Amino acid sequence: MNAYIFPGQGAQFSGMGKDLYDNSNVAKAMFNQANSLLGFDITKIMFEGEAEDLKQTKVTQPAIFLHSVILAKCLGATFNPDMVAGHSLGEFSALVANGTLDFENGLRLVAQRAEAMQKACEASEGTMAAILGLDNEVVEETCETLDGVVVAANYNCHGQLVISGAIEPIHHACEILKEKGARRALVLPVGGAFHSPLMEPAREQLAAAIEKTPFNTPTCPIYQNVSASAVSDTTAIKSNLIAQLTAPVKWTQSVQQMIHDGARRFIEVGPGNVLQGLVRKINKEVSTEAVKFE
Repeated sequence: MNAYIFPGQGAQFSGMGKDLYDNSNVAKAMFNQANSLLGFDITKIMFEGEAEDLKQTKVTQPAIFLHSVILAKCLGATFNPDMVAGHSLGEFSALVANGTLDFENGLRLVAQRAEAMQKACEASEGTMAAILGLDNEVVEETCETLDGVVVAANYNCHGQLVISGAIEPIHHACEILKEKGARRALVLPVGGAFHSPLMEPAREQLAAAIEKTPFNTPTCPIYQNVSASAVSDTTAIKSNLIAQLTAPVKWTQSVQQMIHDGARRFIEVGPGNVLQGLVRKINKEVSTEAVKFE
């Protein structure tokens, strides 16, 4: 069975999507439509911008979404997922790919999500840190014992758990986790404490937008970050999508469940190859590849 997977923030690079724009009339039309919907020339930033330009949340999130969704569209009839999943932001790309959201509504929600997250970051300073080489339970128990906001945020693969929260507790957690044997405890260059309680204002803002957006019955199940299980019911999909901003990304658990349910081939759709690497670390027996646009 084919599992199509969609990357999240961090996969962006200067020039992303230009090959699609130059070689596909479908892609060109979708990119031009995106410029109109967003109210700024995102294609110029994607194709010509510096790395710093692409790091702005209001640009990064729509840019990655556009690259993934347009690439999937350009595959035409060869795009045939039995199941889909996306890492954090990538869940929105996955929901367009399996027909739950149409392109315009998906892009609007991503733009609103980016704006809401940016506001939440400005209201409460926070950060994230990657903890390598420790069991999840050790990291979780340490977070629970500390004062202030510090939680497990991204279960990326075995021995790689990202924590999120207020700046001082995150630095304190890193020190303790190094003492407990972490191979690395690395504070990440991110603008805020994503997937933590500090994103609650963004969750509320996005919830209002999601509730007003029409969701269609998907063509195949999505394995959502919050539940790590197959979901096809639109009410449940909406609920999980809203909860995602303050809940952990259960990527390891999602991939394991997809494999349990029959996935043997994981195809990454979008910029970069981070998810292929994570899948290989979770299970070496399945095949991984990136979409090639010819």
